[in-house]
This record gives sequence, C-alpha cells and structure tokens, in this order.
Amino acid sequence: MLESVKIFTSDKYWKQIFTDLGATVVDAKTAADIVFDDVDISAPVSVIDLQNIICDHINNTDIIHRVFGRYVVLPSLQHKIIVMLSKNPNMTMSELKTALGVLPNVATHAVENAVYQLRKVYGRDIIQNIDGKYKVGHV
Repeated sequence: MLESVKIFTSDKYWKQIFTDLGATVVDAKTAADIVFDDVDISAPVSVIDLQNIICDHINNTDIIHRVFGRYVVLPSLQHKIIVMLSKNPNMTMSELKTALGVLPNVATHAVENAVYQLRKVYGRDIIQNIDGKYKVGHV
C-alpha cells in the first residue's frame, strides 16, 4: 500500500507495520519522506486512515514532478488522485474513493470524472486500470 514511501520511526512495532504495508523503513531521518515519530496519532486508526495521515505529511510536489516530468498545477481532486495512486498503486475505485474521503454510500461520480479529465488532458495511460486496480502510468 505504501510502496515508494520512505519512513523513519524509532518504534519497532511501527517499523513492522510499515514494512508489512510495503513502505521502505529507513534508519536515518534525513533519508525519509516522513518522520513518523513526529506524527501525532491519538487514537486507533484503520489502514486507510494511516495511509491518509502519511500522505498528508509528505511533500507531494516531488511526486507530481516525477509523474509529469515537470511541475504542473492540477485541480485539488486530480492532484490527490495522482498522489494517492503514486503512493498506493493497485487500489480499487472503492478503495480510492474511501482514501479520498468519499463515503461509500454516497452517489457521486466526482472521482471517476476526475480520472476521466486527467486521461483527457494527459492521455489514457496517465491512470491505468488493470483488472479493476488503478495505478499511475506515464504521460
């Protein structure tokens, strides 16, 4: 779930959790995308909530630059989709909606429309769907 994310934590239990979620656990704060010891988590969290907390604490500008090969300004939802799928490839549309804060029982096509607009502007391969799992492709 957290592929390509480098996390530093001094807690051995969090290290194991992050490893199980696919993150790279690093030994130096300076090599990390996020220093998890600095993140305040006050209650038990689900995997999706944990993923959102981590994504909110990472500088996403580098991700946008890596995906597009340059800095681009995207509408908020499109930006979040690119960042979320870059950090968590192979999410279903339902998982993506949940991660973006869309309630499962709400009838909206905002996420699907944002994916459509990204594909329309940047090409069909920008968001790939393989067997119902979405990931960021290339421009």
